Amino acid sequence: MNLRDLKYIIAVADTRHFGKAAQRCFVSQPTLSGQIRKLEDELGVAIFERTNRSVRVTAVGEEILRHARQMIEQADAIRSVSAAQRDPLAGPLRIGAIPTISPYLMPLILVPLKQQHPQLRLVLSEETTERLLQRLHNHEIDAALLATAVEDRDLEVTALFDEPFWIAHPRDHPFYIKEQITRKDLDNTELLLLAEGHCLAQQVRDLCHLQDRDQGGDMADLRASSLETLLQLVGAGFGSTLVPALAMRGSWTTDSGVVARKLEFRGAERRVSLVSRNSYPRKQALTALAEVIMQQLPNTVKPLYGKKDVNKSA
Repeated sequence: MNLRDLKYIIAVADTRHFGKAAQRCFVSQPTLSGQIRKLEDELGVAIFERTNRSVRVTAVGEEILRHARQMIEQADAIRSVSAAQRDPLAGPLRIGAIPTISPYLMPLILVPLKQQHPQLRLVLSEETTERLLQRLHNHEIDAALLATAVEDRDLEVTALFDEPFWIAHPRDHPFYIKEQITRKDLDNTELLLLAEGHCLAQQVRDLCHLQDRDQGGDMADLRASSLETLLQLVGAGFGSTLVPALAMRGSWTTDSGVVARKLEFRGAERRVSLVSRNSYPRKQALTALAEVIMQQLPNTVKPLYGKKDVNKSA
């Protein structure tokens, strides 16, 4: 068994296809298939269940792959230790972010991060919270920017900032003439939500007690897959929604027919944190990323960097 063989089985597990895995590893399919067969013979177990139409990971294969990913990460860490003699922040940093953070935070930090740490190469992915946590445990990413409380003894949670919610509504909405919008106002208002799987949808439900109400209103079937689509529905007059503060920098804020106002009552915010594995070896890289994020944050959010909190619900 060697690192090359481990990379082969990881590639097959990721692609669920021997041909695509071979392309990813820059070898021929017979070479990759033969090496995996030899590894299975050596271990005495089947890592993959093969048919003419599909490739599935066996139960024991899942456990083997978990260790394989850890071994590849540690091998990368050994290379990073050597690179650290030249630059402690050299090499790729694989960061995941949820879709209601990534489009608004990343444009603020990419150039400053490149300027301050030119050897640090940010590799970005954008997925839901559940999927990012899964990839974090699988060692497929190094850290994730999340807005949901995480309680996991294997993960380190570093609070970065609290992000207030704003209410976005059409110009002809009853909220337009109110001096202040209260929690009671929201409790009595139908709100547009993102599709299931987005943490923002659940945060809005919790804040506005939507789970305690009848969900059969006119907007019950309106669900958007992105915040931008949701705001287009607001601009078209379909209702109102809650928007996290960083999204106030989006293009929708001009000439869209949407009015946005900050909610001033207690609890109308979510906490954004940087989540990584306790075992992740390149803490300096995560510190550098967190510091650049704090430098570039707009004054619409509340900086918290340095405070670790896994108990507060976002």
